[in-house]
Amino acid sequence: MGIRAEQKEKTRRSLIEAAFRQLSAERSFSSLSLREVAREAGLAPTSFYRHFKDMEELGLTLVDEGGLTLRQLMRQARQRIADGGSVIQISVKTFMEFIDSSPDVFRLLLRERSGTSAAFRQAVAREIQHFTAELTDYLEERQRTSRSYAEAQAQAMVTIVFSAGAEALDMNDDEREALAERMILQLRIIAKGADAYNKAKRL
Repeated sequence: MGIRAEQKEKTRRSLIEAAFRQLSAERSFSSLSLREVAREAGLAPTSFYRHFKDMEELGLTLVDEGGLTLRQLMRQARQRIADGGSVIQISVKTFMEFIDSSPDVFRLLLRERSGTSAAFRQAVAREIQHFTAELTDYLEERQRTSRSYAEAQAQAMVTIVFSAGAEALDMNDDEREALAERMILQLRIIAKGADAYNKAKRL
């Protein structure tokens, strides 16, 4: 990558990070203006258009990056599991660390999942599908079960995790710890039920 291309990518990153910094419990992406984001990034508003067509394109990029960040963390969790440990405990711990360190990234995914923009809703749905597909791959290989059974289990687990994540955003540390324990129990019940179901189907 040449110096000019590197500088362009650096400026693009500054806009993405500026938008993420402005998100909060009180501010959704739809409330941000192009001028605010450019000012936060230390750029003139006209420079914005060299990197994004409009605010919607920037928002879609944030959704993609938020989903990718979460998937990368869960991949790292699965690598930690390979070294020994409970798959469910480590996964829940990793997810709760993500909520704690990147609450506004998760808020973005939650808000745009049911927002007014069809493009945003579709983008979040794609990220959840990617997340579910990676978990399905893992379950299919680890449990040596059929794709359809692994996918059904993954969908149930992802639904619980995202629902719990929404609750966790407004909880204190003690409440989050109790929520994590509840999640672990619920996910273990699903896993044991799936295992029993798979064994019964083989008989």
